[in-house]
This record gives sequence, structure tokens and C-alpha cells, in this order.
Amino acid sequence: MRLFVQIPCLNEEGHVAEAVRSIPREVPGFDEVRVLVIDDGSDDATAAKAHEAGADHVVRNPVNHGLAFTYLRGLEECLARGADVIVNYDADSQYVAEDIAALTEPILDGRAELVVGARPISEIEHFSPAKKLFQKLGSFVVRRMSGVLVEDAPSGFRAISRRAAARLYVFSPYTYTLETLIQAGRSNIPVVSVPVRVNPPVRPSRLVRSTAGYIFRSAGTIIRITFLYSPFRVLLWLAVVIGLPGVIAIARFLYFYARGDGSGHVQSLVLGSGMVGMAAVLVIGGMLADLLASNRKLLQDIRARLVEDRIGRDSGD
Repeated sequence: MRLFVQIPCLNEEGHVAEAVRSIPREVPGFDEVRVLVIDDGSDDATAAKAHEAGADHVVRNPVNHGLAFTYLRGLEECLARGADVIVNYDADSQYVAEDIAALTEPILDGRAELVVGARPISEIEHFSPAKKLFQKLGSFVVRRMSGVLVEDAPSGFRAISRRAAARLYVFSPYTYTLETLIQAGRSNIPVVSVPVRVNPPVRPSRLVRSTAGYIFRSAGTIIRITFLYSPFRVLLWLAVVIGLPGVIAIARFLYFYARGDGSGHVQSLVLGSGMVGMAAVLVIGGMLADLLASNRKLLQDIRARLVEDRIGRDSGD
């Protein structure tokens, strides 16, 4: 069994070496542990520092593509090099690297294919009360929408099996954490959480510049992903919200018309007809979007098979 620990980086020359050196080179259940650093177009000496610290592989994006793209590329690079399990680790060593053993254990036991490290949110001193509240609220929303029981949805400290890594794909340009959980839930990939420890912060978060901004962008990601994976359900609910008042308005006109007073309530008929027409358009659009979503899922399955076939050829399996 081969374990790969991938470390996405952007201008981390001051921290990446410590992150690489902190990775344990012996983890129970694995014959080999390798470290892969993905430099997302840094303009400093991040790549050189990673090499000097002993990273086994360093790949570099020519330009900055963002965390989600870099995470996905890291998975593909690890798979191409024969990874059986992949752990994602932050370049600022936010998490305690010794917990990699606990993170990979559910995969080795066959209980999960994706494991999320759950931070002790309530005990983290540098998290403000508002951030703690919204971290928990965000995890609750993701649990409801994905159907997976995760305690810390935004956590980036994760372990993923080779099979699951080949099937997940990130569409969001912002972050991979929420989307991969929703996608895993809808793809029947077993997910579990395990408690992990955190280190004191060495720099401010680059992803969460402000709590309000993070909430706004995360909410946008959740809405977009929900529409991407369940377009008919979303548009059907919108059709109900718009169409029901229209039906009531038409019923109001018919009531007065039956009483011989319809001429004074034509505006109810016009408004109601327009709203019912809009609802009908939304339902038809939902059906078409659902067909497109089915086609996207088929393409995603084809991609997964191509990735697995490539892995098999490269490994001689």
C-alpha cells in the first residue's frame, strides 16, 4: 500500500519546508509514504524550499489557478504515481501531521473512502465566536444537503481512497471542501469524520479573509452545487413558490366572476396567468436541466473509468 500526502502551496517559502518535514514517513498499514507538493504558480522560492526539505515530488502550475484546481491536480498527480490513499495537508501545518494515521485508518478498515478530519471548533482559541458559530452552521447545512455525517465540512485535512479520488471532480473555482462532500453524498461514496488536532496559526488564513466574505462565498457555492446536482428539484420549488400565488389570483378572479363582478378583477386574471406561465417555464427548464445533469454524471463516470484505466496501465495491474 502506497500513501501519498499532497500539499497545495501558494507563496509558502516560509512554511512549506516545515510542513514537508512534519509528515511522518511511517504510517501503520502502508509500505511507503511519499510527499507531493503542488506549487500553484508561486512567485517565491516555494518549490525550491519543498525540494530542499525532502519532498519526493514537486509539480508546479505555470500560473495561479486557485485552491480547487490545485487540489484536483494533486489528486491526479498522486494517482498517476500509484497512490492507494491520498491525504491532503495544508502548507501552513494547520493540522497535527501525526493524526494522518487516524485519518487513514477508516479507509484501511474498509469503513470509508473519504475521511474528513474534524477540528475541535469550540476549543480553537483563535476562532472568533462568530466564526465558530458559522463553521458549525455551515457543516449542518452541508450535512442536510449531502446526506453525509460530517462534523467539520470546511476542513481540508482529508484522506481519500484511490477509487473515490478517481470519481470526484471539482467544478467550483473557490474551494473543494464543500463540493466534494455534496458530490460524495450523491455518488454513494462512504464518508466518515475523525477528530484531529490543530497547531497554533503561523499566518492569517488566505481563504477566509473575513467571516462575512467566507459565508457569502460558501453560501454561493452550496447553492450552485445544489442546482448543479439537483436542478429539477430546485426549479420545481421555485415553480411552486411562483405558481401557487398565481393559482390563487386566478381563483380569486373566478370567484368574483361567478358572482357577476368579474370585470373589476381582470388584473387578478392577468397577474395570475403570468405567474402560472412563469412556473410552467421553470418546470420545463427543470426537466431540461435534469437531462443535462444526467449527461454530466455520465461524463463524470466516463472520466473516472479513463483515470482508473490509466492507473491500471501505469501500475501494470
